[in-house]
Amino acid sequence: MNSAVTVISFFFILLGAASVYFLGQPVIGGGLVVIGIILGATLRTAAEWERAVVLRLGRFAGVRGPGLYFLIPAFENVYTVVDTRRQSTRISAEDTLTADAVSVTMDSIMFWRVQDVKRAATELTDYQSMIAQVAQTSLREVISATTLNDILANREAMDNKLQTLIRGKADGWGIGDIAVEIRDVKIPPELNDAMSRNAQAEKEKQARVTLASAEVAIAEQIAAASHIYAASPVALQIRQMSLIYDMNKDRGTTILVPTNMANALGASIALNVTSDGQPAVPLPPVMPPAGSVPRA
Repeated sequence: MNSAVTVISFFFILLGAASVYFLGQPVIGGGLVVIGIILGATLRTAAEWERAVVLRLGRFAGVRGPGLYFLIPAFENVYTVVDTRRQSTRISAEDTLTADAVSVTMDSIMFWRVQDVKRAATELTDYQSMIAQVAQTSLREVISATTLNDILANREAMDNKLQTLIRGKADGWGIGDIAVEIRDVKIPPELNDAMSRNAQAEKEKQARVTLASAEVAIAEQIAAASHIYAASPVALQIRQMSLIYDMNKDRGTTILVPTNMANALGASIALNVTSDGQPAVPLPPVMPPAGSVPRA
């Protein structure tokens, strides 16, 4: 008898006692008291997710709930109340050898729910404990038939294999919606260190291969650029000047670059000078500055 039934029963008993005491109606009051006692003995309630397994004289009489339901006093009783919500059970296997003789420890979670209340309550002594034990033994069997690489690389496939095995063993128990997820896989520390070094060496190998490929690509580009510069010396000079500018643009320095301009300028001056040292083209006279007195 739960709290709601207790309140209802107590209300009728209290109403009957008040009728006798205040109204002087012993018949009505006695009837209300009897009704309250009967309701307290027969009325039960079950939550939305609960199902009550009722036995009548030791035999299965039905599944009652949710909500209000009645029992026949002295003939019917509630054997157990089954929770039909989805439940989770943690399963683990410690120091189990894989197919390649590696000791691993694995933690998993199994989700399940009671679908057939009658079968789970009347055909199993403890359905919660039994489904947990079946899941644990199935986990060990799957680990023993799987290599370490498959466990680490294909967890989803192992989840499906374990789920199928548990469903096959629990078939007919009234338990369904079984799903399994692997939480963690632990391996020996020395094996973990070896795998870590192997992975590090593999990453270093990939880095070196990538660097070598980049060097080859750079060499091919430089070779192609050398052909262009060989065909066009002006392009090479422009590139040299650009490199010099990029190296010194943030230093605020002045750079003198020798060019052919000085040679060209010297040749033009030489053309304007005769053999006797006089200029071939008369130079313009030099005018004295304003305000000066010319010499005699």
